[in-house]
Parts: sequence; C-alpha cells; structure tokens
Amino acid sequence: MIRSRYVHTGSTIAWLDAVRDYWLVLGAVALFALPSLIWLMAGEWSLEQGAAGPIILATGGWLLMREARTIRNMPGRITWAMAGMVPAALGYVFAYVVGMLWLSWLSTYIALIIVLYSYIGGRALMRLWFPLTYLLFLVPPPFMLIAPITQSRKLWLSVTSVDLLSTLGFEAAYNGTTLYIDQYELLIADACAGMNSLISLLAIGLFYVYVLYRADWRYAILLAMMTLPVAMIANLARILLLLLATHYLGIARVEGVLHETAGLFMFLVALGCLIGLDTALGPLRRRLARS
Repeated sequence: MIRSRYVHTGSTIAWLDAVRDYWLVLGAVALFALPSLIWLMAGEWSLEQGAAGPIILATGGWLLMREARTIRNMPGRITWAMAGMVPAALGYVFAYVVGMLWLSWLSTYIALIIVLYSYIGGRALMRLWFPLTYLLFLVPPPFMLIAPITQSRKLWLSVTSVDLLSTLGFEAAYNGTTLYIDQYELLIADACAGMNSLISLLAIGLFYVYVLYRADWRYAILLAMMTLPVAMIANLARILLLLLATHYLGIARVEGVLHETAGLFMFLVALGCLIGLDTALGPLRRRLARS
C-alpha cells in the first residue's frame, strides 16, 4: 500500500514528492499520451475543424490540476494500476496498427482513469468528473457516428441561410449543401458545419458554465442546455458571413484569409451569445440563488 504525499496546500514540494513517488505510473501514462498528442497535432489539430483541440487540452489540464488540489491523501495500489493498463495498452497498439486515432486516445484516457482511481479512489475520482469528461472532447468521435448528423445540419444551414438572405433581398439559392449567391457557388464543407466544430463549441461553452456556476447547479444546468443552440447559431453566423463576403468582395478574396478567420469569428460569436444569455438570465440566477 502506497500513500500519496500530496497535500491540500498544493505546494511545489508536494508536487515534486508526488512525481518522485509515482514516476513509474506517470511515465507509463506519458508513453500513452505523447504519441497520441503528436498524432493529433499532425492530423486533426492541423485542420480547421480541430483548431479548438489545443485550447481544450490547455483548459482541461488546468482544470484537472486545479480540482486535484482539493484532494487529500488517498491510498492506492500501483500493482493494480499497472495490471489494469494491460487491456488499454492492447487497444492502444491495435489503434496504431489500424490507424484509428479516436481509439488510441480512448485507450490513453482509460489508462489515465485507471491510474487516478488507483491512487485517489473512487470517491475522489468522482470529484474530477467534469475535467475528465471535458478532456473527451479532445478527439472528435468516429466519422461513422457523426456523418448522418453532419449531413442533416449542413442541410439545415443551407436552407436557413438562404431563406434569411432572400428575405433581406439578396439573390441566393441552394441545392443540397451547395449555396449560390449572385454568380458564385459555395459548398458547405464539414469544417464549416460539421459535428466537429459543434462539439468544440459545446466543449468551450460547458467549460464556461462549469468554471463560473458549478456551485449553482440549477442555473448551471439551464445555461448548459443553451450551449447547443448557441453553437448552432454561431455556425449559421459563419455561413452568413462567408455568403455576404462573397457578395461584396468576390469569391477570390473569400477563399483566402477571410475563410480561415471565419472560424475565429464563429467562436467569438458563440462566446458572445453565451455571455449575452448569461447576462440576460442574471435576474433568474439571483432568484434561484435566493430560493
């Protein structure tokens, strides 16, 4: 039986003691995580739809460390942890053989859960439920699961954006996920409207809610439910921006820097909408706090 020397104060000495005591297990988790992170950087994170990945990793790591500081000394069994990582290691190797990024990250995630459970126990692990759940957003789900939803969302964006612009007097039309404005033709790609971008927006929204309002669980649930429509509005705003830019500036300029910066615009819109909703619901939040 090994007991952690990590204490509530979270001092530098305590962290060094924890690293010294658990270097073997920490090294094993690092062997899992580093190749997957390199794979992510070279793959999903280098694409527009995965641009939020580094943000989720940084904020998730910060949140996990912050929450871990509230956990006092807990017993653990290092032998149990290492034995439990065997099936995770097998899944990890298989993922690399067949080229399944999501499976490699899932195996890494399972290894992390096993190690944490071994050293801090189930009750303490439950206190880390949000940071651990939040880290699942690092890797998009398998394409086979999100493809049908992605297509339906792209169709909704096509219809809604064209209807809005037509109402405002623009010459716009659509054919499936292909949009027409004036003499120009644009295709709604997965990066603009896919589930990956929606999932990233949801993750950032949930992080906002948790950090600010986790103590007020009723209001936190209400605001968390708003993150999905907010993310969809942000996607719609991006499509409208690209269509209007094409109308006024031409397709050549839109396909350059403007198209790349539209992703940042989408996240700013989502964050602005969430903050606006939070402000508008302020009286309700105060009423719930008093009840």
